[in-house]
Amino acid sequence: MQTFELIAPGAAWRDGDAFIAGGTDLLQLMKNEVVAPRRLVDLSDALSHDIVATDANLELGALCGMNQTAMHDGVKKQWPAISQALLSAASPQIRNMGTIGGNLLQRTRCGYFRDVGFPCNKRQPGAGCPAIRGDNRELAIFGGSAQCIATHPSDLPVALMAFDAELELTAPGGKTRRVPIAGFYRPPGDTPDIETVLLPGEMIVKVHVQSSAAARNSCYVKVRDRTSFAFALVSAAVGLDIANHQIRDARVALGGVAPMPWRLTHVEDALRGKPATAEAFAAAAACAGDGAKGAGGNDFKAELARRTVLRGLHTVAERENL
Repeated sequence: MQTFELIAPGAAWRDGDAFIAGGTDLLQLMKNEVVAPRRLVDLSDALSHDIVATDANLELGALCGMNQTAMHDGVKKQWPAISQALLSAASPQIRNMGTIGGNLLQRTRCGYFRDVGFPCNKRQPGAGCPAIRGDNRELAIFGGSAQCIATHPSDLPVALMAFDAELELTAPGGKTRRVPIAGFYRPPGDTPDIETVLLPGEMIVKVHVQSSAAARNSCYVKVRDRTSFAFALVSAAVGLDIANHQIRDARVALGGVAPMPWRLTHVEDALRGKPATAEAFAAAAACAGDGAKGAGGNDFKAELARRTVLRGLHTVAERENL
């Protein structure tokens, strides 16, 4: 059985330390012996739990609860895709415990990573990736490499990616920086064990999202094997700014298909300036699977991505009575 020391923030950071807040993912990883930190830094009273939603911006403290955020009136009104993404995750009990910061850092649900009886380049670089020729139904069709095709499992980052969120990070010593979420997650390449740009001891302290017409008119669509407590096969955060039946702006990001939330800028480009019609939606959504590279068991995800994006576009348009 693993032993560890629970320490307060402020102690000198050591290699092998880990942060813990809600602990909904970390404790499971420790129980399965995927990770074995010797010291856990308790963040439960160290970071902000506050939600600040104005007409211009959303600011989320890293320790905001998932349910707390999803049910906030300002979030539901101005960033509905964020609220819906959070409510589609896990179970009510886990959402009550899980935090915004922790959800952004949730580890992949790839079975080969979670079962230490298998080799895994993400756990042990150079060990190999049995998923590429094995059970890969739930794994990546975009952004993978010859070393890893694991997917990022969280729903919230998909919505944050669609609306250009920024993450506020703090390092030991108090140095703070902001990183666009589009630059936060690292593609696996030859180093799938390095998943983000976080430096040793650095933590997420806040999430910032600007308001926009596309964010206000947005939705989150999640396709999964069962209707609750299941991870996405494919999900989509979709937002449209529509005026006089013309699409002025479009935001589309996918989840469940890549090692990070996957922004579909070419689909957005195909929508901007077009009339908000079923024909325009169909033409743009048809591009959602472009560039997909399946590994056999997950080939179906390219078509599922097209259908999920199309469903999201129609869901948003229906709110505009189009």
